[in-house]
Amino acid sequence: MSEREPTPDQVFPRDYRDARSRFLRASRAHDGVLEELMNPATAPDGNPVFTDLAWHGPAEADRVLVTISGTHGTEGYPGTAAQLAWLTSGGLPDDVALLQVHALNPYGYAWTRRVTEGNVDLNRNFVDHDRPHPQNPGFEALFPYLCPRTWDEETIQRCDAEIERFAEQHGTHALQKAISGGQYQHPDGIFYGGTAPVWSRRTLETAVDGALGHARRVAVIDLHTGLGPYGHGERIVLHDPNGAAYRNAQASFGDDFACPALGNSVATELPGTVLEAIETRLPSVDLVATALEFGTVPTPEVRRALRADNWLHLHAPEGSLEGETGRKIKTELHRVFVPDDEDWRRAVLKRSLETFDAATQWLRRG
Repeated sequence: MSEREPTPDQVFPRDYRDARSRFLRASRAHDGVLEELMNPATAPDGNPVFTDLAWHGPAEADRVLVTISGTHGTEGYPGTAAQLAWLTSGGLPDDVALLQVHALNPYGYAWTRRVTEGNVDLNRNFVDHDRPHPQNPGFEALFPYLCPRTWDEETIQRCDAEIERFAEQHGTHALQKAISGGQYQHPDGIFYGGTAPVWSRRTLETAVDGALGHARRVAVIDLHTGLGPYGHGERIVLHDPNGAAYRNAQASFGDDFACPALGNSVATELPGTVLEAIETRLPSVDLVATALEFGTVPTPEVRRALRADNWLHLHAPEGSLEGETGRKIKTELHRVFVPDDEDWRRAVLKRSLETFDAATQWLRRG
């Protein structure tokens, strides 16, 4: 990695359109082979939105670093910044290729939403929809309070009190599992996993099957925000602690990672994640995969912003999205996932480049 690292203002985009423009320019400037995939939805201004794939390095490379931004839509800003920073300061070895997946959920990125065009949480969608969906009784109990059909101060206080009561009765871990553990019964609710593979899922699966067909060793880093201590980037590994991929994580990151299955992560165990799906699709590949999660603000603030945005798009009176209420909700949602703080953004870039570099060094070994 070169000593010349970009500053946040050089790589953090203003919005989705700016993010895509920067990504395409940087990819072309560094001889990337681009594939532009148009989402069926459009941006708020009516223009199309895209997931863009950029391949750098030998076409037949058997060692590939994969970076993913925008799995959760509006969390894509730090992912874009890290991808741009790596292009300008990373310098992949000749024997390693780079596949950058930019704006995997472009609808959410453009609309300042965490979910896809169908209100689906993409990181809960990679389950087998031909089998019975996972059950989440905790969410069922909390649903009326998490996703009320009205959103005023009286309703918010009443619902928050019920959520707090659940935490007092069952514990904070049970509350986190109930809320963010995924649900498949309420299409108008938060953390909804859907009933079929969504466009972004199919796009990623096609990319993995095609671009990584020659790969022997792969490292995947999926960038997220919203969980954990402010400015800290936790490397979350979902591999079986008794498996070879978990040992690869140890070889890559030492003890500087966490695993929800071991109870030492800010994240809870989830069904249908991007990383587990990639691991399933690459059974014969030597793999390490991590979600790089950057903490922002306290979890209750994040949850409230998500609940408000869910109400805005699913239950608010017509015209609310374009009015003052909509602007306030969108501003708050952006704040809780992408703090406008120079120190936080510098920490994101530093940790991201360190993680990309560690994964690249592992790819070169063995």
